[in-house]
Amino acid sequence: MINILKERFNNNMKRHINIVWDDVEKKIESKEEILNILQKMEDTGGEPDVIGLTEDGRIIICDCSKETPIKRRSLCYDEKALKSRTKNPPLGDAISLAKEIGINILNEELYFKLQSLDEFDLKTSSWIETPNYIREKGGALFCEKRYGKIFVFHNSADSYYSVRGFRGYLLV
Repeated sequence: MINILKERFNNNMKRHINIVWDDVEKKIESKEEILNILQKMEDTGGEPDVIGLTEDGRIIICDCSKETPIKRRSLCYDEKALKSRTKNPPLGDAISLAKEIGINILNEELYFKLQSLDEFDLKTSSWIETPNYIREKGGALFCEKRYGKIFVFHNSADSYYSVRGFRGYLLV
């Protein structure tokens, strides 16, 4: 996993200007739990890569696959939505799968940050963290990029489409 991350890091330097690979490697190299999470991100099609630092110096590793990760699609938003879906339920939900992998679903701010580094979700869309006041009314938010613009949309949380999944991130 470290070799895959290093190669991806070196091939996409515009995603992490002013971050040095050696600093990343020191934070992940002997941390089995982190390496397992990164492997799960990779195995589900996320293509994790470094996209920046938090204010307190933690490294942000995010799904950087061009389209929403292939093995994380056709999911409704959360468990509550999944349980409410009586006809044709999807196989799972985004929030539960993110927890199972060990990552957080992107919020709107991180989604926009990711899109500032490259173009993603030109054919797919990704569920994003949804504020409680929207979720309490049955809705959930998702994003995509079309016509050179990032769109934030809403849908009922129990909806699912073959091209909608989720992107996640990990702080190390």
